[in-house]
Amino acid sequence: MAILSEEAKQLIQNTHPGLIATANKNGMPNVSPKGSFQVLDDEHVLFANIHSPRSMANIAENPQVSAIVFEPSNRHGCRIWGKAEVVTSGEIFDRITAALATRKMKATEVVIISVDDFLTF
Repeated sequence: MAILSEEAKQLIQNTHPGLIATANKNGMPNVSPKGSFQVLDDEHVLFANIHSPRSMANIAENPQVSAIVFEPSNRHGCRIWGKAEVVTSGEIFDRITAALATRKMKATEVVIISVDDFLTF
């Protein structure tokens, strides 16, 4: 597992949405914007599943994902590669769903990505 740099964490926290790329077991790709994409800790990022049926179906078949944030004004960003784990209960799920509820949004799942590698640019 990789340790996210401070630069990577700042880019992720300050740039939205994050774009999450998944692929099904046959390799058919899907890219989806996630306004909830955020840093969990030094080794994990996450997003909430608010309405992402294709992304979630792909993750169920193939947990390998890639994510990118990009700020066009300065052309800086961060790419992440890792493995997704879906959670539907627990402290992280409760915290994320409570934060979304204040914005009148509901998540059915939270996807935690273990960062295998990342690149800032």
